[in-house]
Amino acid sequence: MSISVREVAARAGVSVGTVSNVLNRPEKVAPDTVVRVNDAIAELGFVRNDAARQLRAGRSRAIGLVILDVGNPFFTDVVRGAEDAAAAERMSIILGNSDEKVEREAAYLDLFEQQRMHGVLISPFGEITDRLVALRKRGIPVVLVDRTSTDRSFSSVSVDDVAGGRLAATHVLETGRRRLGFVGGPMEIRQVTDRLRGTRSAIEKVADATLEVIGIDALSVVQGHIAGEEIASRDAADRPDALFAANDLVALGLLQALMNRGISVPRDIAIIGYDDIAFGSAAVVPLSSIRQPSASIGKTAVAILLDEAQDPRLGARHVVFQPELVVRASTRG
Repeated sequence: MSISVREVAARAGVSVGTVSNVLNRPEKVAPDTVVRVNDAIAELGFVRNDAARQLRAGRSRAIGLVILDVGNPFFTDVVRGAEDAAAAERMSIILGNSDEKVEREAAYLDLFEQQRMHGVLISPFGEITDRLVALRKRGIPVVLVDRTSTDRSFSSVSVDDVAGGRLAATHVLETGRRRLGFVGGPMEIRQVTDRLRGTRSAIEKVADATLEVIGIDALSVVQGHIAGEEIASRDAADRPDALFAANDLVALGLLQALMNRGISVPRDIAIIGYDDIAFGSAAVVPLSSIRQPSASIGKTAVAILLDEAQDPRLGARHVVFQPELVVRASTRG
């Protein structure tokens, strides 16, 4: 049976209001009274119901964060940055993993609305502008993470993925490769299509360069491995001489499949990934990649969200980080 504030007040011989002040504004209460109330709390085993208190106040001290794939170290680093920024403001992050599924994404947004989150950070899967507009009408600010909205009506923190795709493709072209394969999907993910756009823009500038788009069902090691097996099964003349994976997990799957089939990386096929996760640099052939400032993305998104929660009249802000090429053994030689 839970202990009420009224019971604490009776045990300490004070009013309910005094107990509330001790819990929330102890500096306004005489020191000996604070001790008496805290002793009563300890004796009775009272546990405050912060969730109920915050709901009564109209907004919780938690921020909802929905990411595409909790198994992707890039998003792990984004979450770490967001948690650090939130903790500095005595707030917490409630994490939701959509797993690139529309129904799971919708379920988390329902939950965050019901719990009256202080705000919502989201890396959307597909187009959900109408749903985010509804959240904002309920007084819950929304900031997009690793993506911008089509009409730019929501604040966002992202990386210029078109520039990142261009960087990756330009790099392998400069090493003399001419038959580039882009491995990524699903195409509902804006980051994938933006990276492909950048790749095409680089390819179009080199007369004898070609591009093959190899679609996959998810940005995972398993899907990268499946694509790598298919490429390895071809005659050597029909294979790309360079592969740009839409993220490092896919690139690691490609690397594993090709090497298992006796195809040398980078001699036969060069590979470059995206995100620059730690696992990539530790691979048997260290992976070239496009680096994103993942932790900074999370921190910046929280800062913008808290500003909007403080003043809803603020207009949308868009922070776009520039990606960085990191060259390692998988594209050298």
